[in-house]
Amino acid sequence: MTRNRALRYGGRTLALATTAIGMIASAVPAVAEEQPTTEQIMADCASGEGKCSFNAPEIGQAYLGEPRQVSELLYNCTSSPASQSMAWADTVGSSHSVGGSVTVGGGIEGIITAGVTATYNYTWQSSRTETSTFTVSVQPGEVGWISRSQVMQQISGTWQTHYDDPKWGHYYWFVPDVVTGPAPNGTDGKHNAVVVKSRKMTADEKKLCSTGATRGAVFTR
Repeated sequence: MTRNRALRYGGRTLALATTAIGMIASAVPAVAEEQPTTEQIMADCASGEGKCSFNAPEIGQAYLGEPRQVSELLYNCTSSPASQSMAWADTVGSSHSVGGSVTVGGGIEGIITAGVTATYNYTWQSSRTETSTFTVSVQPGEVGWISRSQVMQQISGTWQTHYDDPKWGHYYWFVPDVVTGPAPNGTDGKHNAVVVKSRKMTADEKKLCSTGATRGAVFTR
C-alpha cells in the first residue's frame, strides 16, 4: 500500500459519528479513486478547512540526536597549537512522517501543541534555538569546529479531519503520523552535547595555508 493510500476513515467510529449527526445515510467506504492523498489531508489541516485535531498522542523516550556542525571551521596554519573563542548557533526543527517539516507558526504546529498539551499538560515546541561561545583548540595543520547534538523525541498520533460537508465521500478522515522534534534539555535524563572536533587538513586546505594571506595564521571559513 503506498503512502498516499495509507489513510483510514475510521470504520465503525465513522459509522457511529455520522449516524449520530444524521448527515450520511451509511458509512460505505469510498472507492480508491475517491480517496485523498496524505498531502491533501495535511493541506486541509494546515489551512483549517479540515478542522483537524491530533488525537491520542503518545510521547516516546527521549534520545540524543546526531551531531551536527554549528560553527565555522578554524584552520591552524601555524607551527604551534592555537586556541580561539568562537560563537555558535543551532536551530533544530521538527518533521512528521506524512508531511515533511513542521513550520513554526503554521496551522499544523498549533494543532500538535494543542493535542500534546491536552494529554500531557506539556508545552511542545516545534523548534528550539541555542547560541553560545566556545573555545576551540586546534593543533598545527588541523581544522577544528564546534559540534552539537540536540535531545530529540518522537510523538505518535492520528490526525482527524472534520468537514462541514462530505469531502471525498466522508465527513471524517484519519491519518496516522509520527512527529520528530527537539525536546527540553534533560528530558528522560538525556542532555544536549556540545563538543570540539578536529581533523587533519586536506591537500587543498594546506594550499590555502601556503598563500600570503594565511601563512602562519589561524583563520576561519
